Amino acid sequence: MTKIYTTEITSESLPSDNPIHQRLFKAYVAAMDYIRGNVLEIGCGEGRGVDLLMQKSEAFTAVDKIEEALVGLRKKHPGATFIAMHLPPLTGLPDNAFDCVVSFQVIEHIKNDRLFLQEIHRVLKPGGTALITTPNRKMSLTRNPWHVREYVADELKTLAQEFFQHVEVKGITGNETVMAYYEQNRKSVARITRWDVLNLQYNLPAWMLRIPYELLNRLNRNNLQQANNSLVTSITHDDYMVTGNAGEALDLFLVVQKEQ
Repeated sequence: MTKIYTTEITSESLPSDNPIHQRLFKAYVAAMDYIRGNVLEIGCGEGRGVDLLMQKSEAFTAVDKIEEALVGLRKKHPGATFIAMHLPPLTGLPDNAFDCVVSFQVIEHIKNDRLFLQEIHRVLKPGGTALITTPNRKMSLTRNPWHVREYVADELKTLAQEFFQHVEVKGITGNETVMAYYEQNRKSVARITRWDVLNLQYNLPAWMLRIPYELLNRLNRNNLQQANNSLVTSITHDDYMVTGNAGEALDLFLVVQKEQ
């Protein structure tokens, strides 16, 4: 299967990526309480959670913009449907078709986030559920130039209420082990960004920052592993948990339901 090694598309194979990979995988574990029937994943990437989602799906469809990643997923999961597309809209997907829609760590990349949610509402069956995760801006350590925007809990809830009557914002947070890693990461990032005296990370256009961001982010993760390998590699998805206190969580976990 095609492997896309970037810090934005976190790898389950790189030890230095492990804490972030486990954090992202936790969303799929948490989703198991909601998965049923005909399931759509928007932004499946390299398939981090496809195996898990398919266990409870009667039919499974996934879309992603990276065709190279989907080639391997089609071979691994011949019973599923994988479609390459840039979105929104969800071109070619019918109205009222899916019992559950999952989209993890995608909405922050979408310029037209309202159309994105409108399209999710369109393809959901009446009574269907959508699950969306995205970083909690309050907990971000620096600007991510790959993100169009990030949200805090109230912003995401207000946006979702434009399209859904039933809206709940939960969060994914970590235990003491996870937060020890987060604190080490915070200090390490601060040592790097202290040299940004002109505040270029916020003043330069995003495209100019992506290469240096990638290089420095990879260097930072590798340094954290070298400094405390046992901490970095010991974290599992069980060290993350779903919380009702979304405002203090690492990621926001949005649960919406289409009206009957």
